[in-house]
Amino acid sequence: MARKETQLIIKMNHLARFMVCIMSGARSKLALFLCGCYVVALGAHTGEESVAEHHEAEYYVAAVYEHPSILSLNPLALISRQEALELMNQNLDIYEQQVMTAAQKDVQIIVFPEDGIHGFNFTRTSIYPFLDFMPSPQVVRWNPCLEPHRFNDTEVLQRLSCMAIRGDMFLVANLGTKQPCHSSDPRCPKDGRYQFNTNVVFSNNGTLVDRYRKHNLYFEAAFDVPLKVDLITFDTPFAGRFGIFTCFDILFFDPAIRVLRDYKVKHVVYPTAWMNQLPLLAAIEIQKAFAVAFGINVLAANIHHPVLGMTGSGIHTPLESFWYHDMENPKSHLIIAQVAKNPVGLIGAENATGETDPSHSKFLKILSGDPYCEKDAQEVHCDEATKWNVNAPPTFHSEMMYDNFTLVPVWGKEGYLHVCSNGLCCYLLYERPTLSKELYALGVFDGLHTVHGTYYIQVCALVRCGGLGFDTCGQEITEATGIFEFHLWGNFSTSYIFPLFLTSGMTLEVPDQLGWENDHYFLRKSRLSSGLVTAALYGRLYERD
Repeated sequence: MARKETQLIIKMNHLARFMVCIMSGARSKLALFLCGCYVVALGAHTGEESVAEHHEAEYYVAAVYEHPSILSLNPLALISRQEALELMNQNLDIYEQQVMTAAQKDVQIIVFPEDGIHGFNFTRTSIYPFLDFMPSPQVVRWNPCLEPHRFNDTEVLQRLSCMAIRGDMFLVANLGTKQPCHSSDPRCPKDGRYQFNTNVVFSNNGTLVDRYRKHNLYFEAAFDVPLKVDLITFDTPFAGRFGIFTCFDILFFDPAIRVLRDYKVKHVVYPTAWMNQLPLLAAIEIQKAFAVAFGINVLAANIHHPVLGMTGSGIHTPLESFWYHDMENPKSHLIIAQVAKNPVGLIGAENATGETDPSHSKFLKILSGDPYCEKDAQEVHCDEATKWNVNAPPTFHSEMMYDNFTLVPVWGKEGYLHVCSNGLCCYLLYERPTLSKELYALGVFDGLHTVHGTYYIQVCALVRCGGLGFDTCGQEITEATGIFEFHLWGNFSTSYIFPLFLTSGMTLEVPDQLGWENDHYFLRKSRLSSGLVTAALYGRLYERD
């Protein structure tokens, strides 16, 4: 009966759906952008096409919800299961409201954030009352809403299952789960149970489709790492196969890269509780980079606690994004957009336009090792690029993201720069229509990152510095006025390179072109819509972690 009622509501709201935007107090400029995104994403500018027609053709409708979770006042305290359920049900009540709002707009899949139901900062013992028992979906086919008494301690799973039914949509959420183990298991914890940070997927009929247990924990003493990495995909009738992982996982080979490589996934659902760190690892920045690098769609739901630096959710395709980032407003946000079933990637190097674009032609000449000179009758004319290197700018060091970067300042209206560290050399060919009163720098790092996680990176980064002093390069900046047309490239020794691209006001840009050319990986961009904050190529050498 609930599903029929929902379908009736959907039909009644059919005419109104294009004009609805779930805004909860974002800043005015961002609010206008996000409302516009929803209208444009649903094709409302034509006034003729229906969402249903798009579904049958090339698109599906997705939602992600950035949730300001209601947190335990004392996560270290030992409380009862009933008290834990009372807190979690407050968050689940909000989830249910969002599901019903999304249902009115024909949403087919909704994603909720990591830690959104139970919160964080627990000990292993204090989180225990918040954990649901989790049977393996590979072993047990189960619909928690329709079979609520089959297993004990599954109240949260039951509510999520019923939401999926009531909203008639696939639902992805994150919760804490427990699994008993025996002393015969050499890895069984002393308390006799495993505790996992778990994503669950429910189909629109409430069936538990699958679960993913987080592999790369980020200072989460309450949880265990599963014995084997979960490589989880699930199939949908509206868009085919999805992959799934959580937060910090995005920086590691297992499971993120392996799922994409081995299972031909075109869509990823990504619950996260991400603390923004500029200039290279803001939430929307890495989400977008992942979508662009692999030519996939990423449905990313972040928690919303600006006081902790946690905000930034989005529905990202390789060519466009519908995102939310707000460090000033404490309220929630629901993003809804149409998403292509078969995402289209960027133009690769094989489609380079060197013949018609002077800057790209110059870039190709530099890469080929050409001295940039041409013979004209009796005289030899050399390219300006040779003059730019006569008075090379000074090299300096500055800390960026806790790593010791080697940098050179980016001065003047045009130039060709390079800077090297260990085996990585980074290059920048740039022009600036006007000079701003800001210091920019080109930086390189090739080494093991060891703070807040240990992993090997190679980075070429063009960044706006915090001030005019060299020591301000690498500081967290969100506003900029500098406009560039540029090629950024490096001799990376990995194929896993993520294009990070932020402009003023925490807005996202898409590169004009990415790809390999003469054993160098490059990013090309012209016509920036606002001042450049960060343009970087972030390479991961997983085998050196």
